[in-house]
Amino acid sequence: MSTGKHESYWTETSNFSRFEKLQEDVNTEVCVVGGGIAGITSAYLLTKKGYKVTLIEALKLGHGTTGYTTAKLSAQHELIYDQLISKFGKETAKVHYQAAMETIDFVQETEKELHADFQFNREPAYVFTDEEKHIRQIEKEWDAYEKLGIPGALLDDIPLPVSAQKAVRMDQQAQFHPLLFLQAMTKYITANGGTIYEDTRAETINEVGKATVKLKDGGSVTADHIVIATHFPFYDFKGAYFARLDMARSYIVSGKSPLAYPGGMYISIDSPSRSVRSAKDKDGETLWLLGGEGHRPGKGKHMKEHYSNLRNWGRSEFEMEEFDYNWSSEDFISLDSLFYIGRITDQTKNIYVATAFRKWGMSGGITAAKEITSLIVTGESLYQNIYDPARNDGAKGISTLAKNLVEVSKELVSGKLEKTTKSIDELEPGEAGKIRNKGKLIGVYKDNDGTLHKIDTTCTHMGCEVHWNDAETTWDCPCHGSRFRASGEVIEGPAVKDLKKAD
Repeated sequence: MSTGKHESYWTETSNFSRFEKLQEDVNTEVCVVGGGIAGITSAYLLTKKGYKVTLIEALKLGHGTTGYTTAKLSAQHELIYDQLISKFGKETAKVHYQAAMETIDFVQETEKELHADFQFNREPAYVFTDEEKHIRQIEKEWDAYEKLGIPGALLDDIPLPVSAQKAVRMDQQAQFHPLLFLQAMTKYITANGGTIYEDTRAETINEVGKATVKLKDGGSVTADHIVIATHFPFYDFKGAYFARLDMARSYIVSGKSPLAYPGGMYISIDSPSRSVRSAKDKDGETLWLLGGEGHRPGKGKHMKEHYSNLRNWGRSEFEMEEFDYNWSSEDFISLDSLFYIGRITDQTKNIYVATAFRKWGMSGGITAAKEITSLIVTGESLYQNIYDPARNDGAKGISTLAKNLVEVSKELVSGKLEKTTKSIDELEPGEAGKIRNKGKLIGVYKDNDGTLHKIDTTCTHMGCEVHWNDAETTWDCPCHGSRFRASGEVIEGPAVKDLKKAD
């Protein structure tokens, strides 16, 4: 039985142009940092408005979180509308729903405008439970739908061939291929005066005079406006984002089933959660995308088990035997569950941030691009400032804030006292472990050629201890989600510096 490639279906079936690395000093009107959905859509919209835009990406375009999503383009962000009404009132909940619905129309209109194929199609979306204790939550969410006038239904079953006691359906949602969407916009940007650089990691921002993004390997970008669309803001101490973001890692497997796909997109609220949608492969056959197994990054010992659990579920529920792809992604959540989109602080007028999309980065990223474009062009919010990062979110998210602070404090202490695992001689090719050298923890990875890669396991962001992820062969930080290659290079932040090499 095939377990599939360790790759995203989206990344394998897209073909971005490649761009050079920036290592000199340049000036522009808008510098966008981050080549995912929020960054590229921002650059696209601002280019359309006539701005001179420079976009920089630390790795390759589309190969961050956007390339490893389920790509549901939905306003049904799990069970959120009852929560939003309770915390903020009907008006805020309605604005959030309408903002997400506008992103669906935006993608459909952009597909036509750019004469492209994003594999866009409208689908109903379902949240369901098979547990008695969660039925009331589903019913309360439907009550919220009715209060807000959201089209859908309260159901006792779902079309998917799994057991469900109660579900809520939201109509006129959508799914698409996110990287085909970004590809088309990238072509437009470069054809209309925009400049793009890859392998160009931002390290910090100098706010004296015009704001200047300083690059890790030399060079800089000075701009009238800077948009930070790096998933976790690399400039996170401004606005204390390191304390205001919770995080989760989740997994996806995909393959074919002998069953006919019933249409729709699905997510359960039971534990462990399960997510299902479909896509078409290059031969036009239906792929089933199964997601779930969420956990805090850097927690747990055997990450490969999460993929195994999803494959076993596919075998038992959908008769799936062969799997084509496996991938995972990391998501960030704000203290009060609303996105952080806007000026990075209320005192900073020309630096903008887009983050905390709560596992719904496709609609969240496009909403962010539209909001930031409006703030730059007109100075006004499109969404009544409900996503303003400078809002007082601590009171409404005090339990999340307390949990984050406890987790970080615990890791800063317990990580340093961590027991070592295997000695270097015991490591098999493809394995990693930790040893102590003069009291200091050293991470050692033996690659498939038998070469040893030794790193200091202290995260370069705030000093927590990174842990080995055997599913992705990465070192992951449980405090703020930074990830590093087996040999120590930064994959994603907030860390901007590589792990130190060790003897």
